[in-house]
Amino acid sequence: MTWLPADIDAFLADAGPVACVKITKVAGSSPREVGAWMLVSQSGMIGTIGGGQLEYMAIDEARAQLQRDEDHGVMDIPLGPEIGQCCGGRVGLSITRLGGEERQVLLRRVAGEREQFPMVYIFGAGHVGRALAKALTLLPVRLLLVDSRADELKLADDAIPRMHTPLPEAVVRDAEPNSAFVVLTHDHSLDFLICREALLRGDAAYVGMIGSKTKRASFRRWCASLKNDVPSNDTELVCPIGAGFSTDKRPEVIASFVAAEIMGRLTADVVKPPSVQAEGKTASSR
Repeated sequence: MTWLPADIDAFLADAGPVACVKITKVAGSSPREVGAWMLVSQSGMIGTIGGGQLEYMAIDEARAQLQRDEDHGVMDIPLGPEIGQCCGGRVGLSITRLGGEERQVLLRRVAGEREQFPMVYIFGAGHVGRALAKALTLLPVRLLLVDSRADELKLADDAIPRMHTPLPEAVVRDAEPNSAFVVLTHDHSLDFLICREALLRGDAAYVGMIGSKTKRASFRRWCASLKNDVPSNDTELVCPIGAGFSTDKRPEVIASFVAAEIMGRLTADVVKPPSVQAEGKTASSR
């Protein structure tokens, strides 16, 4: 789950005294990384440091610390048989009572981290587009659902950012570098136009188009007829999307597979060099 500042505000509003538990050091294998955090009150929690016995112990200690009215504490926990976990590493934790200033620091941190999430642009607010947008709300991405049909956009969940525009290709040109583009509109020719713009950028982390191998071949023939420089490498365009997982055609199933496909690209730690990004920007303005 990717928390919004509003989620944390809502939790803090009714939580009473709260402690912030944060991983400060890791040696060997552990369920979460340094910096992972959770908030603990006497009756609830938000966030996670990895679950399991590690988390249970941290929650118990945080609540005991709040009960004792202590501001700060530390824990050093071996993740071995003695606590019923098999990671084999060791984790250091800090437990800090959350005052007014610390709350604001945390909210600013969450907002800042969210701004660093990669963008996913979904073109097409039909059944699959809406299902995909809903699936991605649980993941560490920012997203925008784009369509020329206002009625379809209205069917999306209220929390999903959306844009109604007759020129979706302009959204592609103005997109952030290293974004993901998923194309599944109601019109094949519009799909082709949007895909071409995304590929011409040269810096997309993922470009996927709903369809089939036949549609992919038609797109390639159409690009060739324009004599443009759209990349021909098969890895540059995923079409059909989600096909490597299943042949199930239900929108929610397709959405889950496509979300996994997108996250595989976005978390691959592969960033194209600035020279390629610059070339892509030039090409997209033609």
